[in-house]
Amino acid sequence: MTIIIFVLLVISEAALLIASLARGCGKLQWQRDRALSRGIEFLLLLGFILLPFTYMKWRFTGALILLGILLLIAGILWLNVRKKADSAVKKSRVIMSAVLSVVMIGFALFPAFVFKNYNGLETSGAYEVRECSAILIDENREDPFENDGSLREVPVHFYYPDAEGSFPLVIFSHGAFGYYQSNYSTYAELVSNGYVVVSLDHPHHAFFTKNSKGKTVIVDTQFISDAVAVSNGEKSMEEEYALFREWMALRTADVNFVLDTIEAAKDSGAAGASWYMENEDEIRTVLGMIDTEHIGVMGHSMGGATAVSAGRTRDDVDAVIVLDGTMLDEITGFENGTVSYNETPYPVPVLEFGKEADYSEDAQAQDAQAQDAYQFAYVNRYVMEHAKEGKTVVFENVGHMDFTDLPLFSPMLSSMLGSEKIDHEAFMKQVNGLVLDWFDCYLKGTPDMQAAY
Repeated sequence: MTIIIFVLLVISEAALLIASLARGCGKLQWQRDRALSRGIEFLLLLGFILLPFTYMKWRFTGALILLGILLLIAGILWLNVRKKADSAVKKSRVIMSAVLSVVMIGFALFPAFVFKNYNGLETSGAYEVRECSAILIDENREDPFENDGSLREVPVHFYYPDAEGSFPLVIFSHGAFGYYQSNYSTYAELVSNGYVVVSLDHPHHAFFTKNSKGKTVIVDTQFISDAVAVSNGEKSMEEEYALFREWMALRTADVNFVLDTIEAAKDSGAAGASWYMENEDEIRTVLGMIDTEHIGVMGHSMGGATAVSAGRTRDDVDAVIVLDGTMLDEITGFENGTVSYNETPYPVPVLEFGKEADYSEDAQAQDAQAQDAYQFAYVNRYVMEHAKEGKTVVFENVGHMDFTDLPLFSPMLSSMLGSEKIDHEAFMKQVNGLVLDWFDCYLKGTPDMQAAY
């Protein structure tokens, strides 16, 4: 639909250009025609935005504002020309005006090209999904990315059923440069079946978030640089291991702080000084719904590694899910070219989702050959082989971002970051169904997980 709108707007500009050149009109006629054309374009886009099936109207807001400004300018110029003696308009001016208008319209419609209509996936449960958010301020930690002694703040976003009762809690941690809504369809599927989901932001690791002062906090440039360098193999093994330690310490501390704060508020029946919120009554309602005796932790990519760390170190986590993430905190050392792993069997049920390309016979052979020199990625297989209870589900022909909602929201961005040409809606429904089965088994006691695999 975006292409259709763009084509119609371009046709409008082309029609004005052709008519003006063909008639060789004066400035008054051209300004009047241009004002009329701008008005038609503005009404066309406004009508499209107001259609009931047009979701995410913000994608077109920039273009609508631009057309409104162009209409205003064209109207003012027309009125101004009427007060002066009419004269011929230069062809070069007519052409440049048309070209510049098309470029500006295309730029304003860029968000509509990058993002697509996405309003979540159909859920299987009976409950409607509600949302609220707060910011938790850790009085025991300074934010390592700030230079002014600011305390570490962790935004938390609650997704909960529109119902009364007590529901298991699931914590979600996003990946590097991620966003708290990265797996909205997963949250909605869980909530609709009777869970409370808390998706947290890791400030400066998240693509962007906001702090308690309303300031937008964007991803740290050094973190981006280091993560890209690791991905491209530009860091030494010692440097990579040091970065893994640093990243996981920050993220694990965030999750521990969030869980401890939620549990304390649940036990006391009140949100303490750590809570910054504008909807205290709603937050109290959600806290009253959480069953802190049944907790699951999951995440995508580095968020999956964070979930594994929480499951290893906390006694209150009952189940863990990793969405295509390397279990970085299970690497316990690196010395003389040799990687060592945590030899204590992983203590809680862990479900891992992975790509076939990482688990093929060729990949395993390469791991074996490279083990003495370097292979951090091998840690997942080691952990799953020694876990007390663990399952790995491997999918063919999928990319890293296919385990998130990004391909449903922005196929262009997901393709750039790692996505394959698959039926993304069907795939995420399959992933979400397995996530639900896993947590149903270990947080609600539903028997026989084998049937789901």
